[in-house]
Amino acid sequence: MRGMWSTWAVLVMGSLSLSGCREEEKPTPPVSSETDWVDPGRYAVCGLSYDSAHTCGDEASFERIGCDTASLASLPRDGIYTVVYRTDHEPPYIDSGSFRISGDGSLDSFLGGAPTERRVEADRFFLSITRRPSLNVSRRTSLVGCRAESNRLYGCYVTCRNGSLSGVGTFMAVKWERRAGEAESSGLRLVSESFVEQGKPVDIYVTQGHAYVVSTSKGDEPGGLTVFDVSDKSAPVLKKRISLPTDNYWNGAWAKGNALYVASADTGVVVFDITNPAEPQQVRSFPGTGPIDVHTVFVEGDRLYGMSPSPQPKTLIFDIQEPTAPRLLGEYAVPGAVESPYEVGYPHDALAFEGRLYINHWSSGYLIVDVRDPEHPKRLGSFAYAYATSHANAVGKFGERLIAFEGGENWGAHLRVLDVTDPTSPKRIGEYKLEANASIHNMVLKGERLYIAHYQHGVRVLDVSEPENPKEVAYYNTYRETDPGRGESFYDGAIGMRVPGDGYIYVIDTSRGLLIFPEP
Repeated sequence: MRGMWSTWAVLVMGSLSLSGCREEEKPTPPVSSETDWVDPGRYAVCGLSYDSAHTCGDEASFERIGCDTASLASLPRDGIYTVVYRTDHEPPYIDSGSFRISGDGSLDSFLGGAPTERRVEADRFFLSITRRPSLNVSRRTSLVGCRAESNRLYGCYVTCRNGSLSGVGTFMAVKWERRAGEAESSGLRLVSESFVEQGKPVDIYVTQGHAYVVSTSKGDEPGGLTVFDVSDKSAPVLKKRISLPTDNYWNGAWAKGNALYVASADTGVVVFDITNPAEPQQVRSFPGTGPIDVHTVFVEGDRLYGMSPSPQPKTLIFDIQEPTAPRLLGEYAVPGAVESPYEVGYPHDALAFEGRLYINHWSSGYLIVDVRDPEHPKRLGSFAYAYATSHANAVGKFGERLIAFEGGENWGAHLRVLDVTDPTSPKRIGEYKLEANASIHNMVLKGERLYIAHYQHGVRVLDVSEPENPKEVAYYNTYRETDPGRGESFYDGAIGMRVPGDGYIYVIDTSRGLLIFPEP
């Protein structure tokens, strides 16, 4: 997704040069042994021949000595596969993706498009796609199968830029299937479904009887803002669609009073006046200092926080006593962004609670920052772990304890339960895991219930009255392979969520759009 770093982007595009504000230097926090992904070594014995006679990415450039190609006949030839890529260099990086294959090839998809080359036969598996992101740049990615085992494929991949090698490694692909024994739903009932026509819908905010859905651009299709009147939950009414010609990758939304805040990958925080909730009127973008990517937004009281991945990773802190006129108070940036951009990562999401800001800072892990003085934010502590992609969180009080729920967004990412009563020393006290080949996206804590948008695993509702032992009490599998666009991305399925306290759960699915459920 645009606006997000990934190991794939680092490997293919090269190092990013970033600069940012500095906080006081602090020692690197200890890394937890609890990681999302444990390195199994190379996934397959195949490799590259590095023969100058072969064009980068061609099937002939792969060595398959030692591969069990006869086993490829057992691989299901119709379905969606999610993929974990492991680089060959040390230490290895990982990234996630997906592809779709079909019996006659008509539904095939790889990296969001139709493969340029496809050879799926009894003893052969090869997918390749070439793209031109600009007139002077050609990018090619190719996969070759080495062996199959049940519903898993193991093999090698290569990435090429303008015909030259830019990345190489191995992969494992797992065919997507609904969790064993699960029906479509348990404990949740769908009351309405409303398709979102522009871009890829990703987030939602509900206020004044209206649902504000933001979309990112998808290929050549622009994203934007879609407004539904949800006074009748069983029959939402489309009221407005807004998409700007050069500013339409909108990834997050929040509101206060008569102001709606939209996170834009191009102009920061776009502010709309929603005095008439069905007719948002654009006011301006903040901070208004040039192009800036704000990926998510969060409001607590009179503060608005905007999490910005680039041009330098930092969290912006605004005063919103006058809701439609945010005023920049300060910003928080982690040291080392220029020197070590991959290790430092970027602020993806954050939650403010009682004077502290809990930041999901991707590869840096989960940070706790004192923001009582917004001009001088101070990091109090952090929870780091190997192969971190810290992505979303929720925080609440449980008796005398302050408990945080933290989740990543990559292969194997799952929910961690942390005791953050002492912010200088967060401790893991519990977890919740589903299959490794689908990730968490957003989460909302309401009392003793934690609601999770879990991509291909749909909506999950947990009883967290005993934080050490989260118990699933309801679910709804929103993911259907027959929906348009399925299999184009690892980040597919239930993605956005709000539980505004009106007795309903509002969920955004990347294909199906707005889904509304009564709270269980």
